[in-house]
Amino acid sequence: MINFATTKHEHVNLIIDIGNTLAKLVAFDGDTPVEEIKTSNETLERLPEFVNKYAFKQGIVGSVFGITAEAERQLKRLDFPLLYLNAQTPVPITNDYRTPDTLGADRLAAAVGAYMQYPGHDILIVDAGTCLTYEFIDKNGHYKGGCISPGLQMRLKSLRAFTAKLPLIDSEGPLLDIGYDTETSIRSGVIQGMKFEIEGRIKYFQEKYPSLLVFLTGGDIFNFDSKIKNLIFADKYIVPRGLNRILAFNNEQS
Repeated sequence: MINFATTKHEHVNLIIDIGNTLAKLVAFDGDTPVEEIKTSNETLERLPEFVNKYAFKQGIVGSVFGITAEAERQLKRLDFPLLYLNAQTPVPITNDYRTPDTLGADRLAAAVGAYMQYPGHDILIVDAGTCLTYEFIDKNGHYKGGCISPGLQMRLKSLRAFTAKLPLIDSEGPLLDIGYDTETSIRSGVIQGMKFEIEGRIKYFQEKYPSLLVFLTGGDIFNFDSKIKNLIFADKYIVPRGLNRILAFNNEQS
């Protein structure tokens, strides 16, 4: 049995990143992520356990899934203030997106998280999660927007849903340049196809912005060729970092 009382950190921020598949709870001590746990995006069932472990002073909630009634009940039990990220929330970059009300919290937070680490650089963020998204922020701190395409599991499931005979396969398994049966053909087509898509997108932006920095985040990992791999900063905390920085920025403004 873990004695959470003996592991408390003082003055820690709670970052709640509610995604399409699950929710991530991250404790930040200043700008440093201390711990991350995953929980249901519908119930936030592990939130009480996590809150008992740290002396949180404040928190921020970013959600692309929405907030269910059960999740809201969990949040209302907290005894420290929460900032709910929305289109009106002040952020430390300039948002040039034409429809800010439709911009996912994760996409905006990713742009903030990357730019705050490397201000003054053109940055492309690749997030390989439920969806495969690309975010571009220029060297002047202007978030310009990005691209959205289906993620890995969505692509695999769509082949089963929209065909008569193709099976739903596991993403784990032999990955070949040319499949020798239906399973390996699907895996090659989907996974290698996503890899080529990402590499092509990076090369396209690099030609337009020669000093481009590239961040890769999300749950799906790809093996890129050496030329592309050397350009990429892998950072699984890029969205939580952005949410944490937005929280700090709002404290500074007030």
